[in-house]
Amino acid sequence: MRTKAERRTGGDLSEEAYAFLLLSPAGLVVLAVVLVPLAITFVYTLMNMELLSENRGSFVGLANYASVLGSAWFWQSLGRTLYFTLSSLVLETGLGLLVALLLNGSFPGVSALRALIILPWAIPTNVSAALWKWIYHPEFGALNALLQWMGIIKECRSWLGDPSVAMNMLVLADVWKMTPLAAIFFLAALQFINKALYEAARIDGAGPFRRFWYVTMPHLVPTLLVVVVMRSMEKFKAFDIFYVMTRGGPANGTMVLTYEAYLRGFTNLDYSAAATIAYLIAFIVLALTFSYLRLLRQEDIND
Repeated sequence: MRTKAERRTGGDLSEEAYAFLLLSPAGLVVLAVVLVPLAITFVYTLMNMELLSENRGSFVGLANYASVLGSAWFWQSLGRTLYFTLSSLVLETGLGLLVALLLNGSFPGVSALRALIILPWAIPTNVSAALWKWIYHPEFGALNALLQWMGIIKECRSWLGDPSVAMNMLVLADVWKMTPLAAIFFLAALQFINKALYEAARIDGAGPFRRFWYVTMPHLVPTLLVVVVMRSMEKFKAFDIFYVMTRGGPANGTMVLTYEAYLRGFTNLDYSAAATIAYLIAFIVLALTFSYLRLLRQEDIND
């Protein structure tokens, strides 16, 4: 008797070959859109692809990696990238957990709050960044107006014009947008915790803090690891918020690796340097991914 795959094709095609035939169009798209550009970009890292150079197209081996890694601007941009990633991740995770604990309670309007909390995350990043850029406006911004009304400041400040403050302002804007996503993850995990565990802990005399630490947190650890894995990788690759709000300024105060790669490629026309930075970012993200996967695997073993 012929298999379903053979009946559909009218021949002697096996199920494995039939499955491969069905997946081949998607595979061709992935090959054309992902794998081929990756391969070309890697070739660029091994060649001199600076369009204004006389030796354009010559093979240079690992010279591009040595040049980028040996430059001060790379390590400065890496430091800013790590600062943005870590600070926003800590704030986002902590606030997301607090919001989830609040929304996990029972009070009038909690269902409406659960629906509304997703709105900041649903706004496209470019729109959110433009919104916060207007909030931070030195003359017409809502932040200056609010702080002056509260008596905290006496005159308007240029929040995005101060190199020592601009990065923190971008962190605040990113935390506002992405905290709801972390809150949703934590809220979903809280919904699955057996309420009888809290009642048993209460009977044993455990206070609110001990119930949170010994009942809630052990159940949230897997979700916490997932949030940290997902968000840290996305934050390390963040680009659009920097492009819309500061363009790497002022005085390179918000110049992160992704925007550095953009400038090297599209402003300086040095495609080899841009490709090298992009691959270094990919290597760092891969290292983070493997580290997080190891933590997740260790957590599964402990469970």
